[in-house]
Amino acid sequence: MGKLAKRESLGREDLEGLVGIALDEARRLGADQAEVAASHDTGLSATARLGDVENLEYTNDRGIGITLYKDSRKGSASTSDISPQAIREAVAKAATFARVTARDEYAGLADADLMCTDVKDLDLDHPWSIEAPDAIALAIETEAAAMQFDKRVSNSEGATVSTNRGARAYGNTHGFVGSYSRTSHSITCVVLAEADGVMQRDYHYTSARDHEGLDEAELVGKTAAMHVVNRLGSHKIKTTRAPVLYVPEIARGFIGHAIGAIAGGAQYRRSSFLLDAIGETIFPDFVNIEERPHLAKGMASRPYDAEGVATYDRDIVTGGVLQGYVLGSYSARRLGLKTTANAGGAQNLIVPGGGKDKEQLIREMDRGLLVEELIGQGVNGVTGDYSRGAVGQWIENGEIQYPVHEVTIAGNLRDLYRRIAAIGDDQDLRGGIRCGSLLVEEMTIAGS
Repeated sequence: MGKLAKRESLGREDLEGLVGIALDEARRLGADQAEVAASHDTGLSATARLGDVENLEYTNDRGIGITLYKDSRKGSASTSDISPQAIREAVAKAATFARVTARDEYAGLADADLMCTDVKDLDLDHPWSIEAPDAIALAIETEAAAMQFDKRVSNSEGATVSTNRGARAYGNTHGFVGSYSRTSHSITCVVLAEADGVMQRDYHYTSARDHEGLDEAELVGKTAAMHVVNRLGSHKIKTTRAPVLYVPEIARGFIGHAIGAIAGGAQYRRSSFLLDAIGETIFPDFVNIEERPHLAKGMASRPYDAEGVATYDRDIVTGGVLQGYVLGSYSARRLGLKTTANAGGAQNLIVPGGGKDKEQLIREMDRGLLVEELIGQGVNGVTGDYSRGAVGQWIENGEIQYPVHEVTIAGNLRDLYRRIAAIGDDQDLRGGIRCGSLLVEEMTIAGS
């Protein structure tokens, strides 16, 4: 990574060595069980605004976290000082905390027989040898493409080029120690446009594990400009009920609410609108949700979860029916179930489409709201009540008519999920949930 590579001092073997020091100390102090995670991240971020560099940031973060279990009590400590003495002191702190915390019969490591025995290479490590001057030049190029797209694009919040490389190691007293490296790169542009005294703001970004998979800087800038220009002249509309079509980057969040509701923490706390829902029909029968942790270069790919449990392919929803929850070992024990290797979250959720893209679904919906941005956090994970501010485009006769703002879309997620009418193939690959455009047959759209 050029100059950044020279700053890299901790590789995977180094981190595994630090994990070993901590585990040895935990054993020496009489821990029943212990687990340790160590990491080192380096990165570069360059932001340009109005044709000049505005911010240049290097990161070089390292740390180690220790969790120790003794007599069903848990203590945790962390340190950014990776000297052996500091690590041993952190382990001692964790041991002290474990003596005073409350007993918890469910606390402890995941079962030993579930540990990952084959740490697969998932092709996640692709360093970008870009130097600061080149990153600045690329950010300036991105912003310039946006500013030149249309004369109504009048201002900018900047374009940013970022690259990050990190190594992770995890080990526990079951004898498991594993590590892997991963990179992430992105180009982002945020611009403003003005017409008739009204200003709008929008953005676009590209991200990937491998910088060669990023969109061209010019395309990022032009797309950001196109998005903001398309918002000019936004209308308010009267309150109505009509179909709603989510663009892919918004659709993944809509699906994400269901994943949050089937997470182990929500289930054992009895705070989920999908409580005890295994075996229930949650979605229409054409909806499937697949977890694929081992996708090459996947943004949420992992060979093992945060507890060292080997990850594996599984289907969370099949034919609209919920097959299982998203569990780490603690929540699984609380529920009397087995971990699903999801300590730390789900990995690469895929929602297959039905052979259509956004344009085809716009024609199919005929009339309704195309949602391009959501505002606010109006989702109740306990009841499923859903109310979000929305910005987008109004559709009539299967065609975009004009931009819409200051509306709220609302319903209950239990009902809305059953009202999904179609899912597109135009998946957004930039996050951990890969979902295409998603059409809900009817929602309340509150306007003026």
